[in-house]
Amino acid sequence: MKIAIMGAMREEIDPILEAVGEYVTHEHAGNIFYECTYGSHELVIAYSKIGKVFSAITASVLCERFGAEKLLFSGVAGGISKELKIGDLVMASALCQHDVDITAFGHPYGFIPEGSVMIESDTDLRSLAAEVAIDMGIDLYEGIIATGDQFVASSERKEWIEKTFQADALEMEGASVACVCHNFNVPFFVLRAISDSADGEAGMDFDAFLQSSAKISATFILEMVKRLEH
Repeated sequence: MKIAIMGAMREEIDPILEAVGEYVTHEHAGNIFYECTYGSHELVIAYSKIGKVFSAITASVLCERFGAEKLLFSGVAGGISKELKIGDLVMASALCQHDVDITAFGHPYGFIPEGSVMIESDTDLRSLAAEVAIDMGIDLYEGIIATGDQFVASSERKEWIEKTFQADALEMEGASVACVCHNFNVPFFVLRAISDSADGEAGMDFDAFLQSSAKISATFILEMVKRLEH
């Protein structure tokens, strides 16, 4: 099976590349893609750079050029839910774009015509993740993840996103990846480790906990890959 693993930053895929060991690199569309085998699977790994545009480009290349049959996203996020603390893992049940606003035309926040506010992630991959979490003895939260082209470090903005979308975490790539996978009919899964609380202290927390949180997410993703059936 051809599995794509994706992150937004180098720090999010470095632990994965270190774990797989040997790989072949390909340069395409302004990015680098890493191909290798891991167990019985073919992997293609990439980091997109930050934001919805770059992540959409990278996800499209993974689906169209590299023929990904499943796409797993590993990374970090800001926590919205009061249940989430730094280092906790949350998988997306669905994703939305909190910065899309055409409400002037009578549409709800996050809605684009011929689309939907929410895109659900693959249920089979979420079920597998739940099994992995039990076996690893770690808590795995499930909830809505909101995506936007802004690093949220404002309690007011954070509360608005929570109220408007019932979101549990927020980041800058997940919903755009979801849109790509939905249109290419590729099952996808988005996992985020909490690196900050998306409030006034978010910048300091993010810098301090980025690498440790990214490693937690990467370790979990690779355990999922081991268990994926052909």
